[in-house]
Amino acid sequence: MADNCPEWRRGRLTRWIVNSAWPYVNSVPHLGTFIHLLSADVYTRYLRLKGEEVIAVTGSDEHGTPIEVEAIKKGIPPKQLTDQIHNQILQLLDAYNIRLDNYTRTENPVHIRYTQELYRKVYENGYIYTQNVNLPYCQTDQRFLPDRFVEGTCPHCGNEQARGDQCDSCGRVLDPLELVKPRCVFCGNAPTIKSSTHWFFDLPKFRDKLYTAVKENKQLPENARNFSLRWLEEGLKPRALTRDNKWGIPAPFPGAEGKTIYVWLEAVLGYVSASIEWAEKSGKPEAWKDYWFSQGTRNVHFIGKDNIPFHVIIFPALLLATHEPYVLPWQVSSTEFILFDGKKFSKSNKIGVWIDDALKVAPAEYWRYVLIAIRPEARDANFTWRDFETHVNSELNDVFGNFVHRTLSFVNSHFDGIVPEPGILDEKDETIKKEIEQAPSKIAALLDDFQLRGGLAQIIELARAGNQYLSEREPWHLIKTDRSKTATTVYFATQLVGCLAILISPFLPETARGIGEQLNLDTNITENWWDAGKLRVEAGHKIGKPVPLFHKVRVANS
Repeated sequence: MADNCPEWRRGRLTRWIVNSAWPYVNSVPHLGTFIHLLSADVYTRYLRLKGEEVIAVTGSDEHGTPIEVEAIKKGIPPKQLTDQIHNQILQLLDAYNIRLDNYTRTENPVHIRYTQELYRKVYENGYIYTQNVNLPYCQTDQRFLPDRFVEGTCPHCGNEQARGDQCDSCGRVLDPLELVKPRCVFCGNAPTIKSSTHWFFDLPKFRDKLYTAVKENKQLPENARNFSLRWLEEGLKPRALTRDNKWGIPAPFPGAEGKTIYVWLEAVLGYVSASIEWAEKSGKPEAWKDYWFSQGTRNVHFIGKDNIPFHVIIFPALLLATHEPYVLPWQVSSTEFILFDGKKFSKSNKIGVWIDDALKVAPAEYWRYVLIAIRPEARDANFTWRDFETHVNSELNDVFGNFVHRTLSFVNSHFDGIVPEPGILDEKDETIKKEIEQAPSKIAALLDDFQLRGGLAQIIELARAGNQYLSEREPWHLIKTDRSKTATTVYFATQLVGCLAILISPFLPETARGIGEQLNLDTNITENWWDAGKLRVEAGHKIGKPVPLFHKVRVANS
């Protein structure tokens, strides 16, 4: 690659931690949540193709009041509910070919142990203190009503279904005491106000270190960087660590019996605990420190923009509070939202697409393609069924699939399935040869900058260039007058097919495997990113049987 490339792009780094936002398992993930898991999978596959050493982790976020409320309403223990959805997600990840080193859960004993150990250290280091706070209390149910245990009218927009932690109508973050006409979600009665002792994390003590870290980290995307700097400049406030609910990790502080750690302040620790669990399962229990305690490691997170403060400010602050040499987030690839016909996803209002239902509409590879093709990297993306059809039919099928199939079918029908020997190259041949040679570096530059959408678009453009090359050459006519020139065209078109197989493999691994089979090449076709720029399908090689990679879909009325 170019000499002025950043050092980390030259393949010299050996360790990466790739993390994606933990799905909250009160339901199966929708497309807007799944995009983070998919992005992490694509990026991990890309890094491994370049020979990098990577661990990719995440898991099911299963504590907190929303799940406890849902379980109480169903009359079942919370863990029974999360067991069911966690296992369903595991099956769906397999169906979508998401390959992580460890997909775990926050009820895992390793996570519980690590969370309690970390907070003991932070407490001993003097960053946690107690404070009495007034909270809604239901006299009927004899319980405090934190977060989603209480509902009422939003003081900002008047929505009568606002919850104690947030209003879905206007998006404001709320305190339970702000609600107008509050009511208990279990009995519907109005709560009283009662004092309760809680433990707080002294976040303001880390303001200066965090400000410097964010200011100096040029790798952060604009939305994460600007939002975090604004938050820091406005001043940080202490964060309540504990809650008066039963479903969660017991707080490890002296006198905190009956309290649990607030879900938002324990789930982020799962990135480390999942790495510890991975190391223990691999038989090398200290291996996780080679990643988390090495300042050369690139710590990458794929999240939505609503989670920016927890990943750029709160999670790093907790790591700093341990006084241990944790590597802080280097890149927080925070996408905007995916909307459904211009509306926010809502399971209760049946707005959106959930990943289990999506598989009933089209194969997983189609969804992998479309979601990265619309990945909301700079602005909100609006998903429509019409657009889904267009991406699959006009791009995946008509451009990419068509080029591969027409090339290999021509080799099969006019050269008995044998890749022909090229003749003398002319300008068009030299151009397509150069396109192949430059493709890995060109697309790597985009992926290294976390422009997954742009990288995928460039692959489609490369296939489009292949189609244009064939259309201009017209080998189906040329073969009647100049077999040598036809052989040259077919040879380079076949090389481009081999190139595309490698480049597409992080995005569409099953498609890449299928191309490898049609080329009659072993699995090494997709094991080295830089091989995509080489002419690897030798003249005289016999290909396999060409079959269409994709088919058109009709789902606009779904």
